[in-house]
Amino acid sequence: MTDFIPPPAPRPTVTYANCTVADHVGYRPLHLDLHLPAGHGPFPVVLWVHGGGFFTGSRVWMPDSVAPYRFHERLLARGYAVADVDYRLALEAQFPAQLVDVQAAIRWLRHYADQLKLDPNRFAALGESAGGFLVALAGLVGEGDTALQAVINWYGAVDLEVFEREDEEGGPDPITVLFGGPIKGRREFVRWGNPQSRVHAGAPPFLSIHGTADTQLPFSQSEGFTRVLREHGVRAELITVPGADHCFVGHDDIGGLIEAGADFLDDVFKAG
Repeated sequence: MTDFIPPPAPRPTVTYANCTVADHVGYRPLHLDLHLPAGHGPFPVVLWVHGGGFFTGSRVWMPDSVAPYRFHERLLARGYAVADVDYRLALEAQFPAQLVDVQAAIRWLRHYADQLKLDPNRFAALGESAGGFLVALAGLVGEGDTALQAVINWYGAVDLEVFEREDEEGGPDPITVLFGGPIKGRREFVRWGNPQSRVHAGAPPFLSIHGTADTQLPFSQSEGFTRVLREHGVRAELITVPGADHCFVGHDDIGGLIEAGADFLDDVFKAG
């Protein structure tokens, strides 16, 4: 029996839909949807980068556990524009295509910042799971027109070295597919794409939020990443979500976690 994906929920807060940010020959055009708060701006902007294990997901998708908590509405009410970003999945293109796609969205938004009422000096990204990996890496390697001024990582894969051990123990994992083969055969390339290996003293402020009972990406990912950032003198905060699984399943105040992210951004941008 065919499993049909239901129609997406209405998105009444979208101001600019289906903005083409990249048009790679031989691939689908990549789009973003931009939500603007009320007012004249210029507004700080948060790029939302979805998860899905690099195999599934799109910019219109939100984890079932998060969807009821009015993610966009909460950020808009705090004065933040939100840009929902698409990127090529692992079976469409291998890494670093996904990073390039996120950077294309950052570059496009900054290019049209005046027209879109955005503040080019207050760009943040928030990614979950696979998206957490991408925003972390984008924050660490971005500069000039791809720079980010703050990053929020929701339970992302930020230290890829653990996946080499999984590779040796069984079948291929998403990271193996993403990088085009077993990690042990391309360690230098994987290290180049490993957020924890790319930490440097000039990195933007980071906030990681992670459940202690995450069965897909262990809490130790964010814990170790935060420690390495702090060792380099980078502002790095960690919110522990006791008993929460992946996508914060089992936590009863996900709205509060969204608000905590906005609090972090308020403080970072005020200090800047």
